[in-house]
Amino acid sequence: MKKNKTWDVVISGGGTAGHLMPGISVAKALVKQGVVRGPEKVHFVGSRREIERKLVSAAGFTITRMPGEGIRRNWSLKNFGAIYGLLVAVNKAILLLLRNRPKIVVSLGGYASAPSTVAAILLRIPLILMEQNAVPGLVNRIFARFAKANVVAFEGMGLGKSVNLGNPVREEFIALTEKIDRKGARNSLGVNEEILILAFGGSLGSQQINKAVKEFVESWDSERLIVHHVIGERDFKDETFRASHPKPQIDYRPVEYEDEMPKMMTCADLVICRAGATTVAEIALVGLPAIFIPLPNAPGDHQTVNAQALCTSGAAVLLSDNELNGVRLSEEIDRLVSDKQKLLAMANLAKDLGRPESASDIANLVRDFCNGK
Repeated sequence: MKKNKTWDVVISGGGTAGHLMPGISVAKALVKQGVVRGPEKVHFVGSRREIERKLVSAAGFTITRMPGEGIRRNWSLKNFGAIYGLLVAVNKAILLLLRNRPKIVVSLGGYASAPSTVAAILLRIPLILMEQNAVPGLVNRIFARFAKANVVAFEGMGLGKSVNLGNPVREEFIALTEKIDRKGARNSLGVNEEILILAFGGSLGSQQINKAVKEFVESWDSERLIVHHVIGERDFKDETFRASHPKPQIDYRPVEYEDEMPKMMTCADLVICRAGATTVAEIALVGLPAIFIPLPNAPGDHQTVNAQALCTSGAAVLLSDNELNGVRLSEEIDRLVSDKQKLLAMANLAKDLGRPESASDIANLVRDFCNGK
């Protein structure tokens, strides 16, 4: 490889958008703040999932995709293949880093980060780990001791050399929410004084959330509400998960996917959703009261812990997946929307926990280590 193709920073990891997007936010901050001399000086190393190629390329960066998959926590013959793939990927990562000798490796966690993380340790390249969730993942727990710093978004996570700089939110998300005229945007959506509730469960959707929202919309007997229900591509055409007979007090707006999520979150008065790390960070940034329904099978129950910072401050409430149904959801919504001042106070409490400078702060930390500080 030609010398002018070498990289200053390697960002390792992905496998999911939740791991990858904070890394892309940091990469953009590295370029914007002049830590690197252009996007060609930042290179991603991740898994072979198509989502990584699309997201990284769309952001203007290059990526090397490694073989391998996550190792299952329970006994499985497939783990032999996963371990073999990991060993192959580690060898490839060592050769990749030897050829390019980056100044630093930033690891995003998850199985896709492991090969370059191991390679950086073996080659004595400075390493920074980023942990998005409130419960550290397996890769970060194993390798935290070798890192120069472990960037976390929550206190008390038990990782040594921790630096709490928050969870980076997309630059585009921050820019859009900052310039949106909330009153004008609500008027464009046909929302005046009504309470606007936003419900979603991720790109595919959550069947448990969708079913509970459907039941709530078909049984509500209190004040007028607007419900913007992002059902997800998997269940949008299935009437089991979409209200067909909403109550007259409900202006029900089901959609398959929401292209303008920053606008919708800025305009909403209350959100019903899972508690992924990025979602929690975006909700805090906007200042949006929330009803969190954590994903029940998340490793280490990290979504419940993710939500607790906002819940403890009074900015959100927590419902478990197994207690969620239309009746329980209606009770919680009725309790919240009946007190407009409480909703406003919750919004302000959420906004106090927002970290809009997270990506910039992490880029500065990378700069420090690149300069030998």
